Amino acid sequence: MNLMVNGESLTVQQSEQTIAGVLQQLGYSGEIFAVALNGNFVARATYGETSLHDGDCLDIVAPVVGG
Repeated sequence: MNLMVNGESLTVQQSEQTIAGVLQQLGYSGEIFAVALNGNFVARATYGETSLHDGDCLDIVAPVVGG
């Protein structure tokens, strides 16, 4: 399955994949980021049950600190 993650193409092995699975595959952990699927932010509590499909776009956004 091919996804766009933060503007870059990513191929994942499993045909049935969730947001939580992709985050784990990419090494994301903790709670310092938010995820948008096809332009719509997804509630963190549903990452494990939100299925992804070929061609979906994920944006993983982390806060920026500084002045």
